[in-house]
Amino acid sequence: MSNFEPHITAAPAGEIQMRRESRSSVKTVTSLAMLTALTYLAMLLSNLLPRVANFLQMEVKGTVIAIGGFLFGPLSAAIISIVVAFLEMFTVSDTGIIGCIMNLLAACAFACPAAFIYQKMRSRKGAVIGLSAGIVTLTVVMLLWNYLITPIYMHMDRSVVAAMLPTVFLPFNLVKGGLNMALTLILYKPVVTALRKARLAPEREGAPSGDRFDAGFLLFSLALLATFALLVLVLAGKI
Repeated sequence: MSNFEPHITAAPAGEIQMRRESRSSVKTVTSLAMLTALTYLAMLLSNLLPRVANFLQMEVKGTVIAIGGFLFGPLSAAIISIVVAFLEMFTVSDTGIIGCIMNLLAACAFACPAAFIYQKMRSRKGAVIGLSAGIVTLTVVMLLWNYLITPIYMHMDRSVVAAMLPTVFLPFNLVKGGLNMALTLILYKPVVTALRKARLAPEREGAPSGDRFDAGFLLFSLALLATFALLVLVLAGKI
């Protein structure tokens, strides 16, 4: 009888760590690809929303980008924004590179500050503060760039565009940002829960009290959504 026993060598700890990191990277890329596809779909659905001043399109794609930023950080929000802006330019947009630049600036201005603040304050309070900062950043950035770019794109005198800043562009961006904020607060939890069940989103250690279902917070978010949806109709001249 032979006493030979096969010798099984355990994989080095470094190799195991590399495998884990590789699997994590694949999941992250898969999640970002899925969120990018959802952002593109949200952009297409936004065409069903009313226009303001006959040329400003309300959009809800910032909602998906913000959710991606909350999950994976502001850099991921920027990556999704860049990819979708170029996809939009080459597929359905008729505004060319100028429209691409404006779409990219708007998406990043809203989602990246929101994601940055949420990464520092992972709570409902952090989400509200981050998204509110995103609205402010979006509004300020787009006022500046509309003043610079719109006269070129619309072939309008700059003084005419300047007069539109407080009456058209300011309320438009505030309402668009508020609409995306309300949708993000409502949809973040169910979207993240679905991604975590599919093991495509990082698990959080423990379950902080701020993550539990809160009927009051849901009602607040729904009221916010109803308010900004009503303002969209007002700005579009529907009511």
